[in-house]
Amino acid sequence: MERHFYTSERNAQIVIALLKNHGIRKVIASPGTTNICLIASMQQDPYFEIYSAADERSAGYIACGMAAESGEPVVISCTGATASRNYMPALTEAFYRKLPVLAITSSRRNYRIGHNFDQVTDRTQLPKDVAKLSVQVPLVYDNESEWADIIAVNKAILELTHRGNGPVHINLETNYSRDYSVKEIPAVRIIKRIEYGMEFPKISYNRVAIMVGAHVAWSKELTECVDRFCETNNGVVLCDHTSNYKGRYRIFANLASIQKQYKPSFKKADLVIHIGDVSASNYNIETENVWRVNPDGELRDPYGKLRYVFEMKEENFFAHYVSSKRNLEFFNACKEECELISNTLREKIDELPFSNAWAASQTAHKLPDNSAIHFGIQNSLRFWNYFDVKKSVLGYCNTGGFGIDGNMSSTIGAALADPKKIFYCVLGDLAFFYDMNSLGNKHLPNNIRILLVNNGKGTEFKLSGNPGYLFGDEADKYIAAAGHYGNKSRDLVKHYSEDLGFEYLSATSKGEYLKLVDHFTTSERLEKPILIEIFTESFNEDAALTLIRNTVVDEAIAAANRGKSVVKNLLGDKNTQIVKKLLRKK
Repeated sequence: MERHFYTSERNAQIVIALLKNHGIRKVIASPGTTNICLIASMQQDPYFEIYSAADERSAGYIACGMAAESGEPVVISCTGATASRNYMPALTEAFYRKLPVLAITSSRRNYRIGHNFDQVTDRTQLPKDVAKLSVQVPLVYDNESEWADIIAVNKAILELTHRGNGPVHINLETNYSRDYSVKEIPAVRIIKRIEYGMEFPKISYNRVAIMVGAHVAWSKELTECVDRFCETNNGVVLCDHTSNYKGRYRIFANLASIQKQYKPSFKKADLVIHIGDVSASNYNIETENVWRVNPDGELRDPYGKLRYVFEMKEENFFAHYVSSKRNLEFFNACKEECELISNTLREKIDELPFSNAWAASQTAHKLPDNSAIHFGIQNSLRFWNYFDVKKSVLGYCNTGGFGIDGNMSSTIGAALADPKKIFYCVLGDLAFFYDMNSLGNKHLPNNIRILLVNNGKGTEFKLSGNPGYLFGDEADKYIAAAGHYGNKSRDLVKHYSEDLGFEYLSATSKGEYLKLVDHFTTSERLEKPILIEIFTESFNEDAALTLIRNTVVDEAIAAANRGKSVVKNLLGDKNTQIVKKLLRKK
């Protein structure tokens, strides 16, 4: 008789591997076809302690008794049709008794729901008191679907014992594979949650980078904790304007990170500690280890490398790892590199065309002490993140929903909350007109100063690297939405803003803007809010970005890039991908 091993279905492999990694071995199996791939694979693995129960109602209650007596999570597995419905009484019991029962219901693919396929029932919504969490684990088709399954299964297993025990549901899709030839399941990334008071893992890494997403203003206590952490763990803090960390180990990293022909030291960090929320900055660090620290305790994995989630205050996390040793090697190297790149760009500033980027270079460092600046996405936030501000200036952006709307409204709300502070707002024309009604609000304060970069379209879609760039001028019609809102009218915003009480100023060249910038950045309180409108061209915005991305050059990287370009030109995109795959197999 042929010997069978693990199923070839990767999503089932992920479930099996993570059950083992998380130390869950007790399984109660009910008969069926859709769960054969899972149960047959578990059956040949001596790690699992498997019991059979033909009646799913009974299986669920057996699991309740077993979990209550052993104190361990228990898995129950059933097939499709109404089998899963019979788990509900026992799962309700488990919910109110806080018992860690993991119900794995197997099914055919969800897209069959509602199309009169036999034995296909909808398990995408459960009663609230049947499971703490329900996740879908579809078949794996590519790297991203595998990543999604790994996150879902880790999240489900962790929820069994999160903030008190309770039942959890996994719906596992199958394609009825008959291939059981996999002798060893490829490694699956386990994610662990650490709550305050639990044992912390050791930091055994040489170079540590704290990556800060959008973050509220920092307390003195948190800043000091992070500073001491960096001193004793060879750490740096990678920031953009929305990070708002102003401590001693701040690395304003975006300019260095986007260099096409240079790789800065911080990209070689051994460990990344992720704090804050949604960020516009991706520093492309080559690490396999990301730890997330946040009181919400959620598994958020934008970098695909998450290993630990620390559900606690940031102060508690960083204070735990402070020691008596001192190592600043990583910080000194990163600081030196970033300063060199920044100084090199400063020497080339005259080469930048009149653009949002050039305006940022002339304005950012002049913003008055203790002011705040709000950015529109995407282009304004990107360009201004290449030019630093004073230590006391805080930065914000609507990165939560990361949409075009509401930037000026958010600035107004902040300005109303603190009338003594000056608030700046930088945004493009589409974002401005999207939110222009906010300027007519009767509560509009005079401590607002707006820089409107008007190039008559969504310049983001005209930048090389954006998919819209492929279409050239054709993108203007519908992709970049060119020609709306007066089509760069010199009068529309002027009359609108002046009628609403603004001091309106405009510039079409570097010389004109330089005459305005000192007034725009004065620390004096003015009688009226200010709106400066600068008129730029999208091709100059793209030229500025290209220059900035090539501020410094490592000849070895440049040569490698030239080689890649030659290969791509000779082979074409499709054949280049084939060559890459062949090289990876060697």
